[in-house]
Amino acid sequence: MEYAQSRPYEPGDPVRQIDWKLSARMPVAYVKQHETLKRVAMYLIVDTSASMSVSSTTLSKHGLAVWAAAAIGLVGLRRLSPVSVLSAGTRHQHSRSGGNPSLSPDDLWRDLEPLRAHDVDEETELGERLTALSARLTRRSLLFVFSDLHDPEALAVLRRLGHQHDVVVLHLQDPAETGALRAGYFRGSEAESGQAFLASGHQRWRETCTLARDLAGADVSYLKLVTNGPLLSPLRQFLLTRAVRMRGQR
Repeated sequence: MEYAQSRPYEPGDPVRQIDWKLSARMPVAYVKQHETLKRVAMYLIVDTSASMSVSSTTLSKHGLAVWAAAAIGLVGLRRLSPVSVLSAGTRHQHSRSGGNPSLSPDDLWRDLEPLRAHDVDEETELGERLTALSARLTRRSLLFVFSDLHDPEALAVLRRLGHQHDVVVLHLQDPAETGALRAGYFRGSEAESGQAFLASGHQRWRETCTLARDLAGADVSYLKLVTNGPLLSPLRQFLLTRAVRMRGQR
């Protein structure tokens, strides 16, 4: 049960529901009203593709995604929200919960454990997995997406989902993707397609501010985390700020 509001006392109201602090300031007694918390299913979609594993720092985007999914999954379970973990790569995922949201911490750990291993040959299927998930959701759900957003099809799907569900995107980046490589010109290849390219260490691959604005226009919450930057503090502040905003919209 969650506190909703206080109203004037009426004969027959239980004494234990009296709002003593408010009643002390008012000429009449007030009682607290509560409402039952709705159990909103939470889906954690973790991108396990090859580009998530390529890293210029000790912590890879893949490692950060699994860590963040575990942390947010625990928060969901503590709020009595059933949780489901889904891979957004081409690997075959065997889910102990059958892909259905579960209130069991054991199911959370068992579904996350296989995702810890990375595969340098795995391709992203983020857009395809999100489309498939959308087709089977029958009620409004909470979706957390952990990805570097290298799948060009994913953004359009995320925008559509934002109008139907509560969608949160944690955009994970390596410092090499932000123009902070501190190198001259170099030859490289894309992790999943193998396409060769020539670039410099000062080149920025994507303007995240534009991406954030596009998603915000579809009511999708967005947070960028860089693997060599602070993690826990910005994530905690983001979730707290978002929770306050969501309560204000009720």
